Amino acid sequence: MSTASPISSAAGSADPDRVVLGLDTFGDITVDGDGARVHPAQVLRDVIEEAVLADRVGVDAITLGEHHRDDFAISSPEIVLGAIAGRTERIRLGTGVTVLSSDDPVRLYERFATLDGVSGGRAEVILGRGSFTESFPLFGYDLADYEELFTEKLELFGRLREEGPVTWSGRHRSPLAAQEVHPKTERPGGVAAWIGVGGSPHSVLRSVRAGIPMMLAIIGGAPARFLPFVELYRSAQAELASGSGSESGSGSGPAPMPLGVHSPGHVAETDAQARDELWQHFAAQRERIGRERGWPAPTRAEFEREADAGALHVGSPETVAQKIAATVRTLGADRFDLKYANGTMPHAQLMSSIELYGGEVIPRVRELLAA
Repeated sequence: MSTASPISSAAGSADPDRVVLGLDTFGDITVDGDGARVHPAQVLRDVIEEAVLADRVGVDAITLGEHHRDDFAISSPEIVLGAIAGRTERIRLGTGVTVLSSDDPVRLYERFATLDGVSGGRAEVILGRGSFTESFPLFGYDLADYEELFTEKLELFGRLREEGPVTWSGRHRSPLAAQEVHPKTERPGGVAAWIGVGGSPHSVLRSVRAGIPMMLAIIGGAPARFLPFVELYRSAQAELASGSGSESGSGSGPAPMPLGVHSPGHVAETDAQARDELWQHFAAQRERIGRERGWPAPTRAEFEREADAGALHVGSPETVAQKIAATVRTLGADRFDLKYANGTMPHAQLMSSIELYGGEVIPRVRELLAA
């Protein structure tokens, strides 16, 4: 296995070759050609094959979501990423998201520092509070502490990234007294990290205060609808930098943090094929989750509207490339991750989507951004 360059924590440039174009999956439980549910163990092996293909066709990053329920196979993303690391050369290996609130920041940091070492500097973690909350009772946490848990553990995780002695105390974990975590990473700044943000001003400001870049999850509505959050993200950084500069008298602060965007989609040979392949699986997943959360049943008309002008990046390679390029331009994003697994879609269709994404969509997005 070759050694990849460490992942930069600096903002991307206007150079389209610097925009990171990745893929994302939760390890959704799939169906086979006869419509029968695939065993979770096979789904895990299929995810590894999908990541190997993504690496081969030029995808920049693969992120795996953490869930603790029967419709997703991945509850320990780092283990799957470790298996992927041994069979890939250059693709970034991350989580989207790791539920920090119900994990221990010290053990989490050690796991990702280990993954970073074995992968040659390709590990990254997207930290989140958890849209799904099954992990809280599973690991003995009270949902009443939902906000406080994330805030406290994020503060400790940020301290651990300095990779020096840490003295810290909080309410939800035993204190640390000049203790260090091992192994150390080879990169400056420790394990590469992002914070997953669903679209609240408080979450945006938390990302800026923590000094950890924002990965904006756009799963419904037009990307332009999220411009106020992007503007807040940038203005808060500028204000912080201005304050730092005035204190030092230098008038300059840290480089702006990059902005990432995550949205669902699917690629097929034609627009009609892509929409038809995605619809039944997308609708079944939304309906199942919607029953838990009180959402109305999805309709094909709503699906088509999201595909036309909303968050769904679904269609032929040209259609998907045009929409990704528009999203990146509109928001000034440095990274775009396509959530390519949406419900029970068969492994063969996911593999085809990945091949088209890496072989045709990514080169076309770079052409469009260069133009």
